[in-house]
Amino acid sequence: MIVGIGLDLTEVFRFSRAIERKGVLERLFTPAELIGAPKERLAGRFAAKEAIAKAIGAPKGLVWTDVEVLADECGQPYITTYGTVAARLAELGVTRVFVSITHDAGVAAAMVVCES
Repeated sequence: MIVGIGLDLTEVFRFSRAIERKGVLERLFTPAELIGAPKERLAGRFAAKEAIAKAIGAPKGLVWTDVEVLADECGQPYITTYGTVAARLAELGVTRVFVSITHDAGVAAAMVVCES
């Protein structure tokens, strides 16, 4: 059963300017997410974080690094959750999270489906 669906668009240029500010990258991403990631990929990962927040109704005190967006060896993105986000997923009975990310023409987009 679908528990929640979230969609987000992130303009890569605006995102690139935002992450130039001191401490922003560390507040938004885990070290693993940052390794070798160009700004387009980071914008997509941020869009995925926003999409999951929308899918589950962003928990109070949400910590962005409690959502980790990585890709497997085939390039398929996946989400791992911790802390505030993991607790909200458990509260909702979510057992699987699906994510799709794309970036083209200066925009990154992500969709998340949460299933119980």
